[in-house]
Amino acid sequence: MTTNFQDDARESSMRDLFELQKDEAEGRSGIDAFLLLDGERIPFELKTTSKGSVTTVRDFGPDHIQKWQDKHWLIGFFLKGKEYYKYASPSQIKPWIQKKEQYISNDFKLANLLPNKIDLEDMYKILGAKSVYSLADAKCVQKNQYTKEKYLELQDLESGYSAHRMLDIFQDRARYLLKRGSTLNNPHIPLSYFKECPEITQDHAQNLRLLVREYFLNSA
Repeated sequence: MTTNFQDDARESSMRDLFELQKDEAEGRSGIDAFLLLDGERIPFELKTTSKGSVTTVRDFGPDHIQKWQDKHWLIGFFLKGKEYYKYASPSQIKPWIQKKEQYISNDFKLANLLPNKIDLEDMYKILGAKSVYSLADAKCVQKNQYTKEKYLELQDLESGYSAHRMLDIFQDRARYLLKRGSTLNNPHIPLSYFKECPEITQDHAQNLRLLVREYFLNSA
């Protein structure tokens, strides 16, 4: 979920306050910041809230579940004139992730199963029957979900796509649409969830490192 300017500014301040690092390559891959600790790069998810609950992402799905498995979380709370921070280890955030995973699991299983039930006759009803489908036909189906290179790579005929290759593209579009419908729209983590997470109000960088070391020591 794209943060607003205020959130961006607060997250930038958090990186400075806790002496966290960020580079553009890591940022594009979904890592907000990382902590250099004992020669390791520890990935962090940074969140801020002025309403209590913590927002997550617009389309929460399996990719986020996988991405967040080993993430450490640092949340800045700006509530009623007070400012404080909480650290949530991967094990502390894990139950919330598992609960959401269970909630969407069957929907994503359906999203993977149903497109395979679409056959040529189904496709013909929508696209019409052709001996050769053009690049324009393929783009009409998958739109901007494929790159130009991907469209060209999938062509199995000199002038375009066979019916069976177009069926693959058609099924892939159905799979994409079903998965988009199976994601959760910005599920919030309630304030109460972080009740047991340690609070950091001073010596921010030092205390965060103590907490992370403690987590790894207890996880060994």
